[in-house]
Amino acid sequence: MDVILIIAGVMLVVAAALTLVRIVRGPGPADRVVATDVLITTVAGSLAVEAAINRHSYTIAVIVVLSLLAFAGTVSMARFVAGREGVVGTGPAAARVDPAEGDAPAEPPAGDQPAGDHEEQR
Repeated sequence: MDVILIIAGVMLVVAAALTLVRIVRGPGPADRVVATDVLITTVAGSLAVEAAINRHSYTIAVIVVLSLLAFAGTVSMARFVAGREGVVGTGPAAARVDPAEGDAPAEPPAGDQPAGDHEEQR
């Protein structure tokens, strides 16, 4: 059992070192975010190996919180990158594109106007 835990520890250290290289070298922010997520997963795996070696279970709560923080960070960065590249729109009207105008959104139909933009009918 000790040999397996030592092998797992060495593999986790190698994975963390290679991940740090990817974080430093990039080339882009998406690569760095994925590498950070992998590093956090490697740390969670290291904590799991430590819990197996010392035979205690209170580390599980730390692993769960760390995993949730990694997930939230990855989702927020993905939304940031998607919004920056124009993948995420402001609503249904932003998704409509008039082929004659290229990438410019078409004018929304009369029923899609926000409540404050039309006159009150009597």
